[in-house]
Amino acid sequence: MTWFSILPTIWLMLVMGVSSANGDDGAIPWSLMKLSRPAGPATGSLEHHHRVANEIDAFVFARLEAAGLSPAPVADKHTLVRRAYFDLLGLPPSPEQVRAFVEDKSPDAWIQLIDRLLQSPHYGERWGRHWLDVVRYADSAGFEVDESYPHAWRYRDYVVKSFNDDKPYDQFVQEQIAGDEIWPDNLDLDPKHVYEVDATKQRHREALLGTGLYGFGPKVAESALDAKRLKYETLTDWVDTTGAVFMGLTFACARCHDHKFDPISQEDYFAMQALFAGTVQQEIPLLTAMEIASYYDQYPHLLVAHEAIRAYELFQQRMGEKELTADEQAKHDRLRKRLVEKVVALPKFVSSKPNTPYEPMMGIPRAVVFGHEHPELIKPIHLLHRGELSQPQHQVDPALPPAVATATGRAKEVTGPFGSRKDLALWLTEPDHPLTSRVMANRLWGWHMGQGLVASPNDFGTNGTPPSHPKLLDWLATEFVSSGWSIHAMHRLIMTSSTYQMTSGYATEDHLELDPQNRLLWRMNRRRLEAEALWDAVHATAGTINLKIGGRPVVPPLAKDETAAMRLDWKWPVSADPKDHTRRGLYILSRRNFRFPMFQVFDAPRNSTSCPQRNVTTVAPQALWSLNNPSVNQQAQHLAQRLACESGDDIDRMLEQLWLIALSRPIRNTERREAHALMQELVVAADAKTTNGQAGSVVQLGTMPPSQGAAFVKLCLAVYNLNEFSFID
Repeated sequence: MTWFSILPTIWLMLVMGVSSANGDDGAIPWSLMKLSRPAGPATGSLEHHHRVANEIDAFVFARLEAAGLSPAPVADKHTLVRRAYFDLLGLPPSPEQVRAFVEDKSPDAWIQLIDRLLQSPHYGERWGRHWLDVVRYADSAGFEVDESYPHAWRYRDYVVKSFNDDKPYDQFVQEQIAGDEIWPDNLDLDPKHVYEVDATKQRHREALLGTGLYGFGPKVAESALDAKRLKYETLTDWVDTTGAVFMGLTFACARCHDHKFDPISQEDYFAMQALFAGTVQQEIPLLTAMEIASYYDQYPHLLVAHEAIRAYELFQQRMGEKELTADEQAKHDRLRKRLVEKVVALPKFVSSKPNTPYEPMMGIPRAVVFGHEHPELIKPIHLLHRGELSQPQHQVDPALPPAVATATGRAKEVTGPFGSRKDLALWLTEPDHPLTSRVMANRLWGWHMGQGLVASPNDFGTNGTPPSHPKLLDWLATEFVSSGWSIHAMHRLIMTSSTYQMTSGYATEDHLELDPQNRLLWRMNRRRLEAEALWDAVHATAGTINLKIGGRPVVPPLAKDETAAMRLDWKWPVSADPKDHTRRGLYILSRRNFRFPMFQVFDAPRNSTSCPQRNVTTVAPQALWSLNNPSVNQQAQHLAQRLACESGDDIDRMLEQLWLIALSRPIRNTERREAHALMQELVVAADAKTTNGQAGSVVQLGTMPPSQGAAFVKLCLAVYNLNEFSFID
C-alpha cells in the first residue's frame, strides 16, 4: 500500500472531523459527551440551498460543499414510490398505487403518501422485523436440543402493535426493561362490568408483555441441571442484550476483564447483572379469572377428544400391520370419524366472555414475562475471576454504569433489588441521556438510508466507527426527544429530506475517488431486499400473499433436500392450512438450529446475539434458489396466471403489467423487444421438446397455446431474477 492509495481515506477522516477523543488520551468518548442541540448550518450561502427541505439537508449539503462534492439529483417518481412502499411496509406497490402517486401533481403528494403508509397495519410488521433483529428474536433456544419457545410470538406481536401505535420510544424502552415494575397490574374484571377488562389494565398487561424481550434468549438445555450456571448464563444474556440494544455498547467485552477500549470495568459488568438478580421469568395466563374458570368448565371436552385419540391408538395396536377385514375397516373408519368430530367440536370461545377465541388443544393462552424472586431467595452477585463461575470474588451491588451515569449527572446507585430495573429503565429514557436517543436515531437513519451515521450501530464505544456527521446525529437525537420520542415523526423527517429522495444511480470520478463508500451522503444507497422482504415481494406480486396479521408462527412445507439438515423432522410441523404457507416472512417459524432455508441463503442473521444490521452477500445459492426452487417457480406460474386474467391474451399488455407489478415502472422499448425475443426462443424450445417426444411443462394461460404459456411463465421467472426486482434503488 502506498501513501497515494490511502490519501482519500486520510482526506475523508479529516473532512469528517474524527475526534481525538476516541484515542487513549483519557478524553471522554464522543458518545458519552453531553447531548445538546447543535445549530444548523446557514443555508442561504449553500450552492444547492434551493434543495434544502429541512435541517437534514442543511447539515448534509454543507459537508458536501466543504468537500467539493455535489448532491445527486432527485429520483424519479416511480423510484420514489417503490422506495417508500418497501421502506415503510416491506411490500411492493400495486400498479394502481404507482399510477395514483405518479399522476398526483400536488405539492403534498409525497408527504400524503408517507402518512398513508404509516397508517397501514403492515407498517408495524416491516419495522417490527428490524427491531426483532436487534433483540435476537427466535422461537427456539438453540444449541444441541434447540427447545421451543411456544410463547415467544406474543412479544413479536407486541412489537408490531407498538410500532403501529407509534408508541413513544421512551415508553417502549421502559416497558421492555421494567414493564412489570412501572405498571404492575392484572386482568381482574370489574364486578360492575363482568364482560370487559378495564382499558388501563389492558395497557398495563401490554407493558408486561414487553418484558418478553428477555424470554427467548439462547439457552443450553443441559444448564437446567445446574441452577447456578443457568442463572449465570441467563443474566449474561440479559446484560449483553440490554447494553447492545438500548445503549449501543459492547458490555459483553467486560465480563472476563475490564473493557479494553471503553470505560466499562468488570465491576460495572457484574453490577449490571445485579440489577437483574431479583428477576425471574414466569408464565402468566392471558385470560381473566372468569375466563380461566370457563376453560376448566369446558375441560371434559378435551378429555373426550383425548379418549377418542386413545381408542384409535388401541385399535391400531390390536390390528398391527395385518390386512383389515371389511368389518375391521368399517370400525377403523368409525374411530377416525369419531376422533375428527370430537376434536372439531372443541369449544373455540370462552363462555364467560363472548367472542373471545382461544385454542383448547394449546391450553390456556400464556406469555413469558418478568416477575420477582422472593426476597429471601435472591442470590447475591459476585465478581467472577476471568468470568469463571467457579471463581467468585467479592459481592457486587446493583448499580448503573458509572461512566454513563456521570454523563447524565447522577450517581450510579439504585434504590434496591425490586426497583433496580425500574431505575435502569427510567434513567435510560431521561431526555438528556447521551446514548439512548443517539443510538435509536442512528438505527432509524440506517434502516432508511442503508447505513447508519455511526456505521457500527451496536458499538458507540471507542472501538466503534465514529459518526460521519456528528452534528447531524446530535440534531436528530434531540429532535427525536422533542417530538415526544415519536418514531413516526422521525420517518416523516428523514423521508421528506432531499437527502432521502436523491437517486442511487449517480456517480462521478470525483465522488468515487474521494468518497467511494458514500459516507458523505452524496447519493442514496442502493439496497438489496432482506430475505423476508424478498419472500413477501415474490408472493405479493404473484397475488398469493396472505396478509393476515399476528398469531402463532406458521411453517411452510419444504423440499426433502431442504430438511436434510434437520435432525428431527417433527421440529418443523408444517401448517395444515395452505393459506398459511404464503404468510409474510415475519411469521415463519424461526428456529435457531434450523433456519428457513430461503432466509439462510439470503443472509438472515444468526440470532443468538443482537444483529444491528444485516450482512449482504452475493453467492451462487441465491441464484439457484431464484431459478430452481419449486416455491419460486410456483409463484412465477401464479404471476403469469394473474397477468393472463388481468390482460387477456394481449402479450404487450401482459408485459406492461408485468413490469408495473414486479418493478413498479413502465417497460422500456428495448426491454419489450428483448422480452418478445426471449419468448420466441422459449416457445421454439418448448415446441422442439414436444416434437421430439420429450415431456415439457404444460401451462394453460387463457387461450394461449401451451408452449406459449410455458414460455411466459419462464419470462416471469426471469423477471424475478432481475437485480432490479431484489434491490431498492
